[in-house]
Amino acid sequence: MGLRSELQYKESLRDGRAVFFRGERVEDVTTHPVIKIAVDHAAIDYRMAEEERFRPLAVVSDRGAEYSRYYHLPRNAEDLSARSQLIASATREGATLVVLIKEIGTDALFALHLVGAEMAAKGKPEYLSRIEKFHRYCRDNDLALAVAQTDVKGDRSLSPSAQPDPDSYVRIVEERPGGIVVRGAKVHTSVSVNANEVIVLPTRAMKADEKAYAVSFALPMATSGLKLIASPHGSAPKEAFEHPISARHKMMETLTVFDDVFVPEERVFLKGEAEFAGPIALNFVRYHRFTAVSYKLPLLELLVGSAYAIAEANGILRASHVRDKLTTLAAYHTTVRGLIEHAAAKCTVEHGLAVPNTLLTNVAKYHFAHNYHQAVQIVQDLAGGLLVTAPAAEDLESEATRDYVLKYLGGPKGVGAEQRLRLLNLIGDLTASDFGGYQEVLAVHAEGGFEAEKLQAYREYEFAPVAAYARQLAGL
Repeated sequence: MGLRSELQYKESLRDGRAVFFRGERVEDVTTHPVIKIAVDHAAIDYRMAEEERFRPLAVVSDRGAEYSRYYHLPRNAEDLSARSQLIASATREGATLVVLIKEIGTDALFALHLVGAEMAAKGKPEYLSRIEKFHRYCRDNDLALAVAQTDVKGDRSLSPSAQPDPDSYVRIVEERPGGIVVRGAKVHTSVSVNANEVIVLPTRAMKADEKAYAVSFALPMATSGLKLIASPHGSAPKEAFEHPISARHKMMETLTVFDDVFVPEERVFLKGEAEFAGPIALNFVRYHRFTAVSYKLPLLELLVGSAYAIAEANGILRASHVRDKLTTLAAYHTTVRGLIEHAAAKCTVEHGLAVPNTLLTNVAKYHFAHNYHQAVQIVQDLAGGLLVTAPAAEDLESEATRDYVLKYLGGPKGVGAEQRLRLLNLIGDLTASDFGGYQEVLAVHAEGGFEAEKLQAYREYEFAPVAAYARQLAGL
């Protein structure tokens, strides 16, 4: 098939999957009052492939066949750059919230290709064959994918095999003819309620005696024993005037439970080869942090743009301290954008796949995460206290209050009260709502926390040449 319509995507989600929201089984995710917002948001990827302005970026033609660019295996810097642009474009269409239903899954597929090639070189070609077959299946059917990687971990001071509860990490509990049985749970599984398949990856390196935990596989969401317990965060009903982003855009996360789930052999990508668990986890984040920074760019654009617009609407644009704050925001955005563009340009090619420069990608991600809260503080400072004290949408409609709101909440000449309130509500939704809090937590924890990014940057930086240069100048 190659490409699906928005309608075909939504219809594919009516498959009897076991989704639970606030303790209740969800019969149809496409009509549930909260989850359908996430479904509509995810459909952006399918709409873009049909729109003339996005089609050259969103669709790849290969010997007469067309398919989503997300499934295109990157071979060079140009492929990575186009992928980054597509991710950023989709996120702009999502009003700064990443779509993710093809981005994250293909990050996992690329990582599996790399490690599958290494396993094939060491006498286990069956895994690469399965990975390639699954990739073609997803590409040709234009599927939406989730990735479950982060285990619940139990006592984090203990390794998987030392946990009091052995199910604290997803593990193989039985091998049967034709497949395996797995048990355990993963957390933070984004877009799972509205994806077609879930790819499961190891969360860390495993020791030789932890073979049961060295497992990777893929399953359809409607698989028996697979249960999705959805997070209710940000699920309160929202009015579009007061919440112009989060009333229309949402992403769901789940606690993803594998309750003795059977996985057919052809969908198993790692089964007990402990030495490859760490490389799968590492190669996934090499791609996924590149994706992460790509989808953060529209968010930074909006922080800069809304800060400038509200400073203008508040009549403070000419103040020197305001210009200084706007320059800080502009430099922040430009630095992150420049780093990720350079990461694509300085890619390496491994087993035929282009891999973003790992050092630059991690520095970009760290710079974004480390400075995000300061950027939010600047935008809130320029906006003022009306972010949280302004009148409601109903006050602009009521005959009893409308005239007062229009009279007293206008800005400089030419800036009416409604215009100013719309800007304030946009900034409030982005920085001072449950959605704003969601974005701040994602900045810290999504795609790996501060320490993970710093550790990877430390490992990738070449200290020896610069230390040698210092010793040379010191006369040593």
